[in-house]
Amino acid sequence: MGYALLAGLPPIVGLYAATIPILLYALFASSPHLAVGPTALLSLLTLAGVSTLATPGSPEYLTLAATLMLLVGILQAALGFLRAGFLANFLSHAVISGFTSAAAIIIALSQLQHLFGVPIHGENAIDTFIAAMRAAPDAHIPTLLIGLSATAVLAAGKRLPKRIPVPLLVIVASGLAVWGFNLDARGVAIVGDVPAGLPTLAAPSLDLASLTALLPIALTIALLGFVESVAVGSALAAKHRLKLDANRELVGLGLANVVGAFFRGYPVTGGFSRSAVNEQAGARTPIAGVITALLIIIVLLFLTDLFALLPKVVLAAIVIVAVTGLVDLEESFRLWRIKRADAITLAVTFLATLTLGVELGILIGVSYSLLVFVVRSAWPHRAELGWLEPEQVFRNVTRYPHAITWPNVWIARVDASLYFANMAGLERAMLNNVADRPDLRAIILDFTGVNDVDAVAIDTLENLIDTLDEAGIAVHLAGVKGPVRDLLARAKWPERYGERIQHLTVSHALRALPFDLDPPLPTPATNGT
Repeated sequence: MGYALLAGLPPIVGLYAATIPILLYALFASSPHLAVGPTALLSLLTLAGVSTLATPGSPEYLTLAATLMLLVGILQAALGFLRAGFLANFLSHAVISGFTSAAAIIIALSQLQHLFGVPIHGENAIDTFIAAMRAAPDAHIPTLLIGLSATAVLAAGKRLPKRIPVPLLVIVASGLAVWGFNLDARGVAIVGDVPAGLPTLAAPSLDLASLTALLPIALTIALLGFVESVAVGSALAAKHRLKLDANRELVGLGLANVVGAFFRGYPVTGGFSRSAVNEQAGARTPIAGVITALLIIIVLLFLTDLFALLPKVVLAAIVIVAVTGLVDLEESFRLWRIKRADAITLAVTFLATLTLGVELGILIGVSYSLLVFVVRSAWPHRAELGWLEPEQVFRNVTRYPHAITWPNVWIARVDASLYFANMAGLERAMLNNVADRPDLRAIILDFTGVNDVDAVAIDTLENLIDTLDEAGIAVHLAGVKGPVRDLLARAKWPERYGERIQHLTVSHALRALPFDLDPPLPTPATNGT
């Protein structure tokens, strides 16, 4: 119910979204532990996407939220049927971590208006924070005291065993406090009447303009929701030595969202905290999800009146405490220590989301991570190899400066597949060595790290080999893998260059050179990387 409020929807919609979708997911998905329903992240994205088209809480808004759910479901189911779950891999861990950390802060800030009991608005997280500080002196004291007390109890409750339902106890206690002290008459906002009964069928909007406007945020939710589900589902499956089928998960989530869209819902996915509680409570099959849905149905039929006196600030406190765990400062420091480029990706995504909003934030984060990937692939690692006499292997001379090299031979290992974007770097390295070594007579390329080449790379390398041949410098290939060797065969390289592109190892290539090495290569010799 708190997540529904975060999404700009009536609290009852949160319960609707946790009934029919759970039943559909249990029938078609593969995870026995994943608990499906509304989440903080998807609620924030729903608000960001739909609020641009309609006023939150309005009938049109509810219809568009269901339309968004339908689009998300269609996209997820289609990706699952097409076995395209791998597309989620393009959302790097650094992007997801930066995005979720910023989103958690945005979510927490969005709940300050309920905590203070006064309206607070801002264009972004920074504006919202400034507006909250300005509104703090005007805060409604009873509401603030209830909110701070609930937040403190919920935070402390995280240290207790999961079997103790601290949020439920807080909800009951706060409702009793409102009833006993007549706090709603003193200005404490309450949930109010919650309609009883099951969700009725209602068709989402199929207006082309609405579908087109919602498509970008639907794709974002579809991928992020899938990533969130698979991350927690895989962790729980590994704990029980089970295997998670990612494509089946996509189908299950997709069908859950498609059908839920016709029962007044909004996008759902597998949640971290809810799934962890589900597993710790003893869930071992999808029947646990079915039982959860049945219990919520009982609540909808008979117990909705109990929520009437629930303070909205308590729901806000539950959301705030739930999302604080998404802010992962430790991960940013870990990435900075291990791979600074990934830490920068996290920081770019975090700052973009915090200042520009969730939609632009994830777009900028993904774009930046792909740009980093392109730059890395365009300048792959290359190493000059030298001979280590005692170990009888070839190694990178930068790491082993005492390795033996020869003035008339340059041996290089390429640690990447070759394609049109990175051939310029290899070509420049070869020509630079020709210019720096006047006695150079042969170049040996160790291809043990090359898994693939494209047609442009083959043509570029062919032209380079022919140019160097004219300069009296022979290019040899060693350790070419089978798939690459097949491509070279289709390019007629064996007929053109013969045995010099078919050496099994670097040592074989050295022994095939038509001149003596000084110092000579000992026998026997093995190839190394």
